[in-house]
Amino acid sequence: MDAIKQFFERDHFAQRAGIRLLEVAPGRATAQMLVGPEHWNGIEGAHGGALFTLADFAFAAAANSHGTVAVAINASIAFVKSVQNGLVRADAREVARSFKVGTYQVELRDETGDLVAVFQGMVYRKRDALPGLPPAAS
Repeated sequence: MDAIKQFFERDHFAQRAGIRLLEVAPGRATAQMLVGPEHWNGIEGAHGGALFTLADFAFAAAANSHGTVAVAINASIAFVKSVQNGLVRADAREVARSFKVGTYQVELRDETGDLVAVFQGMVYRKRDALPGLPPAAS
């Protein structure tokens, strides 16, 4: 799984947003982001796009954790609670996976453990190995 973590270090957008990949395992991933003023919208709360980016990153790591390229074909998010500052953690898990399609759910929680948002995503699974990695057994 270290190779998968190294692969995701190449995600420049996530780096600019301050997102860190904490853990990755087959079908699972955990990432976090320290929310601050640079993530705020006009009413000084975390911008929905910033939270979506965190969830999408954890989703991508979980979906690609099998070592083959998986690309998003659908994603949605429901915001439950606003966040102004502090760590937000994204826990992604695989709900279903077939040869061509995978479904994932990501929960975003604040430092107190309160649910901030729920993200659902679906990927199309390609046969190609992630760049720089040997193909994984599916």
